[in-house]
Amino acid sequence: MQKHCSLAFCHCNKLLSAQEVLPFAPTPSGSNAGLIMETSTYKKRVEPKRLPDGAPNILIILMDDVGPATPSTYGGEINTPTLDRVSKMGVSYNRFHSTAMCSPTRASLLTGRNHTNVGNGQIAAIANDFDGFSGIIPKSSATVAEVLKNYGYNTSAFGKWHNTPEEQITNKGPFEYWPTGYGFEYFYGFLAGEASQYEPTMTRNTNQVTLHHDKNKPYHLTEDIAEDAIKWLREQKAYAPDKPFFMYWAPGASHGPHQVMKEWADKYKGKFDDGWDAYRERVFKNAKAKGWIPQNAQLTPRPESMASWESIPESENHSSALQRWSNYR
Repeated sequence: MQKHCSLAFCHCNKLLSAQEVLPFAPTPSGSNAGLIMETSTYKKRVEPKRLPDGAPNILIILMDDVGPATPSTYGGEINTPTLDRVSKMGVSYNRFHSTAMCSPTRASLLTGRNHTNVGNGQIAAIANDFDGFSGIIPKSSATVAEVLKNYGYNTSAFGKWHNTPEEQITNKGPFEYWPTGYGFEYFYGFLAGEASQYEPTMTRNTNQVTLHHDKNKPYHLTEDIAEDAIKWLREQKAYAPDKPFFMYWAPGASHGPHQVMKEWADKYKGKFDDGWDAYRERVFKNAKAKGWIPQNAQLTPRPESMASWESIPESENHSSALQRWSNYR
């Protein structure tokens, strides 16, 4: 599979004649400096336009541990009306490559390469010195943010990063492996694999942020990065209206620790009390009805290593069982 992808990439390069080396060489000056001003000529250089007219804005939303069986858009039972609206505007895919872990998924998504080819064979928290497991995306593998920035996009990242080894995420760096070192002109989020949704350790670019909560308004990390992203978009529109933007928005709410506002949790009180076995059967039926999966698809059996809902003893803490369920889904 790796060989196939590599050949396809080379073939595409030949067809598209893409820029082979980034960044682009500096544009030569149009001026000529003489010995004195009177013998000098001045002509302001014109930077070549790298993008076609109408180049699209790009928004990637990456959510941990949320499969298609979660949102109502694809048959799940969590109400997602905004995703419904967005899905009707484009194309949804029901088959995709998954690395099943945080850092590998991010590294593959950002570079378009196999996760072990870019040093992320496992999560960055347990990076080591084996080839393919260093936790560092090599500078020889450009991220999509680096490419787009060089072509003229404004780039930003919000939320969870998790692509830098943990010993390198202190305020002493090194910073070349932080988001701003990988083509993101702006970053606001957390560098590790998870964070408290109420009291997170946040970073803006390369500086730790001290949060000042409004005592009259409950704080939640998702709302914080959403508001900051909106602010960045407004400023981008005001200061660089001719530039398209690339935004990578990755909330941590669906990843542990699972901390949801009571007003949201209460909306689903009792809805999932019949457990994961019944839920997966309902969602499978819903997904077929929506055309999300083929009508002849078969529901895979529950792995023997996963306990059935009925086998959970009554004495077990209910929240603990639901935690296991969230991990299973």
